[in-house]
Amino acid sequence: MELSTLSRLGVKHAQNAAAETIYRSIGYDITQPVTFYGIINEHCNVKCRQCEYWRFKHYKEEMTIEEWQNALLSIKEFVGKFSINFSGGEPFIKKDFVDLLAFCHQNDILSGVTTNGSCMTRENAARTVAAHPFNVNISVDGPNAELHDYLRGSPGLFAKLSNGIRYLREESQKQGVQFPIIVKPTINRLNFRLLPQIVEWAQEIGATTINFQPTYRWTRETYEELWIEEEEHEALEQVLEHLIEMKKNGAPIMNSDEVLRLMLPHFREEKAPAKSRPCRVGLRNFWIDTRGDVKLCDEYPVIGNIKHQSAREIWYGEKAEAVRRQTLACGKLCLITCVSQKTLMDKVTMGLKLLKN
Repeated sequence: MELSTLSRLGVKHAQNAAAETIYRSIGYDITQPVTFYGIINEHCNVKCRQCEYWRFKHYKEEMTIEEWQNALLSIKEFVGKFSINFSGGEPFIKKDFVDLLAFCHQNDILSGVTTNGSCMTRENAARTVAAHPFNVNISVDGPNAELHDYLRGSPGLFAKLSNGIRYLREESQKQGVQFPIIVKPTINRLNFRLLPQIVEWAQEIGATTINFQPTYRWTRETYEELWIEEEEHEALEQVLEHLIEMKKNGAPIMNSDEVLRLMLPHFREEKAPAKSRPCRVGLRNFWIDTRGDVKLCDEYPVIGNIKHQSAREIWYGEKAEAVRRQTLACGKLCLITCVSQKTLMDKVTMGLKLLKN
């Protein structure tokens, strides 16, 4: 990751911030998407307690690698240089997924990936680094195997992802390719007291930064076991303040202080505070699912399909305009990475932190 690359992306975000203001003021739409997400598959090889994917009896159709390539070229024709983060399911279990990362590099598209780390063998690490990733995010929910493997439902996973991070670091040095390795814990009742230890573990193993997000109520376990209830809110608040203090002392935590403090209102199931509104994901996000269906936010209807329409047609279409207005009026407090509110200064700060580390 280079300063020039982040600078170009920063200019795009700044331009779109101005376009957002114009849209909100007079309704004239010159916005363009600036954050892109690609859901490669729903299939997964682990059994996370906060996730339903592994329990599905039927899975959505998946685009082929060639269809993904066509989709990415359509986006590039629309917005120019951009970055996209792929996730799943587990993207590395899709045949030829690493070839898609290589395609992105060959076509000057910045691509990152979120993975559970189970497939990050030496070979996959070498091929991933050779594709010059923009970032590699690895889900880690505990500072030890006992807790992490329980939450992720996969014995031995902690050891695999730990080795995977080491392989990525070794290949980064060997190939001379720099990119951030971001540890992404999901905060829940069983791990929130150990979040400072996860930060320390991440630093020791060579991760670049840590980016927290809270669990959401979805599975039976998130209701019965993982939700942080009122009697533990004071303890959660103390942990969050400790993380903020760690960050002030140099710990590589990406979340802003504001977002960290909003974790408590999240578990109180409060609405988004006035200072975090209006929600702007409808003016920024381009979210592609396994079938090519495009959304501005997963909470709202599909606005088009990238297999059958160009990215430009989808973004300025009637469906997108209708959903865009709905998202602006939404009051839900969302702290997952793809929809967490980030000001332009937040984004600059995050970029500088990545470069520093």
